[in-house]
Amino acid sequence: MKNTIRVIVFILVIGAVLFATQGLWEGWLLGSISIFFTISVVFIAFLISLENRHPTRTLTWLVVLGSFPVLGFFFYLIFGRNVRKRRLFQRKALLDKEVLEEVEGTPEYTEEDMRLLDESKKGIFQLSQNIGRSPISFDTETVVLTNGNQTFTRILEEISKAKHHIHFEYYIVRDDEIGTQIKDLLIEKAKSGVQVRFLFDAVGSFQLGSKYIKELRAAGVEIVSFSPVRVPVFNNKINFRNHRKIIVVDGDVGFVGGLNIGDEYLGRDEYFGFWRDTHLYVRGEAVRTLQLIFLQDWYYATDESLLTPSYLTPALANKDGKKYGGVQMIAGGPDQEWEVIKSLYFSMITSARKSIWIASPYFVPDDDIFTALKVAALSGLDVRLLVPKRPDKRIVYYASRSYFPEMMDAGVKIFQYEKGFLHSKVVVVDEQVASIGTANMDMRSFHLNFEVNAFLYNTESVITLVEDYEQDLHDAKPIAKEVFANRPFYQKVFESLARLASPLL
Repeated sequence: MKNTIRVIVFILVIGAVLFATQGLWEGWLLGSISIFFTISVVFIAFLISLENRHPTRTLTWLVVLGSFPVLGFFFYLIFGRNVRKRRLFQRKALLDKEVLEEVEGTPEYTEEDMRLLDESKKGIFQLSQNIGRSPISFDTETVVLTNGNQTFTRILEEISKAKHHIHFEYYIVRDDEIGTQIKDLLIEKAKSGVQVRFLFDAVGSFQLGSKYIKELRAAGVEIVSFSPVRVPVFNNKINFRNHRKIIVVDGDVGFVGGLNIGDEYLGRDEYFGFWRDTHLYVRGEAVRTLQLIFLQDWYYATDESLLTPSYLTPALANKDGKKYGGVQMIAGGPDQEWEVIKSLYFSMITSARKSIWIASPYFVPDDDIFTALKVAALSGLDVRLLVPKRPDKRIVYYASRSYFPEMMDAGVKIFQYEKGFLHSKVVVVDEQVASIGTANMDMRSFHLNFEVNAFLYNTESVITLVEDYEQDLHDAKPIAKEVFANRPFYQKVFESLARLASPLL
């Protein structure tokens, strides 16, 4: 609010000065407007420089403001104001940390647990403990759900079994066939006495109609939006979106991954056709961390605290004493001191001894990740990148391809998925450690969005992810370095322009 007031006061003061001195200017109206935007651009450029951002992002904003003063001015007001991310979400960050420490305590691991980790991967383990703050569970069952049919079938099945509560958190929710099917089931469960809470992102689900929401509320479902945007130009939080996809049923079962709620995720969109995506079913200890992430997001959106034993005591999956490998749920977001998921991706890449396999629909890496991947490939590792052939966001599509020449020069093998649209967000290192979740390999996921990923250490799910990746390669074609170099000139221009904007994406 304070930043909004400052911007409004600044604009009013400048406007008053221009109006008072209008007689000094020939063609006072156009002159006043020109001077207003010139002063505004200079002022904003000064503020950007004082914020000590990464030099690449600073220079990008200065280029935008210098090249398009009027458009750049409004674009900056909507998307560019840093306003100290940690200060914006400081209260949430402190509460999240306190709750994690209080509920999870200091985790203890046996020698048997630690033997499941390769020596080269213990650095990831230590880093995840220091900055992720959530425990690694060796008593959690996970199942990889490949594509929409498997995912929604399992989701609907588990929701129908709910006895106590259902917690939903999604970036995109659509009022279409699958959206209606889920809505109707949630209404049915709410009417039967199950507590249903539904958190959706205000920007990601901006097309969700009021009728959909009213029907859920009328049945007793508590449904709220995350960071609603009422006045976009003066809303400091518009650029920080909740990209998480979380479901928790009765505290025992959870889901996390890449699929939102919409028919396109079932391959029902003509443009995209087959939709290739990956989700994860979770049962046991690690569900509690997913629950905590949801409950803290819910508290941020509603001021309602639900930290009670009825929501934080999951049943264990290993009643027979079976060890499932390590499972850790990691939340990343602009409220945290460290760029958690980006740091863990970096650690995974630099720990690799044999292979790094990445699937991402949006590949716009920052300098650290970009350099780490090139160094890994130049060191002789098997580095593979799987991306969609067909774009859904053209500026991101062209920006990602601007990185390809350097990657291929370093020895990275790049594949385009041709069977449909690739939306999986998967990283697998040495066929031992993997990440699956909501975070893309791009700057928005690293720096701006609230994300959540499952990190897996020598679980059966890692084997499934490897098998799925190999199958995806059969449905893809490698990009030949020589062929890519001869792409049309206009495409190279688009890529270069998009690359300039990549720090803003």
